[in-house]
Amino acid sequence: MKKMKDVPEHDRPREKIAKKGVTSLTDTELIEAILGRGVQNRDVRMIARDIAAKLGDRTRETRYDDVLAIGGIGPTKAAQIVACLELGRRRYEPTGSVKIQKPEDILPLVDTYREKPQEYFICISLSGAGEVISTRVITIGILNHSLVHPREVFAGAITDRAASVICVHNHPSGSLEASTQDIAITRQLQDAGALLGIQLLDHIIITKTGFSSMKEKGLV
Repeated sequence: MKKMKDVPEHDRPREKIAKKGVTSLTDTELIEAILGRGVQNRDVRMIARDIAAKLGDRTRETRYDDVLAIGGIGPTKAAQIVACLELGRRRYEPTGSVKIQKPEDILPLVDTYREKPQEYFICISLSGAGEVISTRVITIGILNHSLVHPREVFAGAITDRAASVICVHNHPSGSLEASTQDIAITRQLQDAGALLGIQLLDHIIITKTGFSSMKEKGLV
């Protein structure tokens, strides 16, 4: 394989983008354009070839650690590659993921819990783009009492590699007012999330007839 310095200038990736457009490049050339240069004893074209091979396995997500393990790739370049992949996924992936932009957006995900006779505490994991990764029931209480521990709430979110979470619970009593216990649990979850780097975006109370966002009330 030729080194980049031996490739005619008009055939180099960045020059081809300028003259022919980005769609004219192969996957490997796109990676070469992102990396820019190689390291001692490893030309950028060799590194790009290895990364392209890694990306070719579509049965698993390409993670930061996967790219970092490739010879000639350091933390900065690994971050560049996975950032480009995520940006492309967010912009061009067919829209099928649920994106949360306001409290009302979560209601279809938790509608079945509105009329439950017991209190259900639910955690929704979100990606950095605000897309729903998963919805989990954390605890089921007796009547209107539910005990929640941060480790139970965030265990799944950590597995999901979530950027943030929204917590939801129903009030069988029909009241949309946050109880003293609701506020205390919310603040405890906020503090735990801050330590883990997973933000608690909101805590929403639902009933048969409506919902209440603790964030909108200034409680989150």
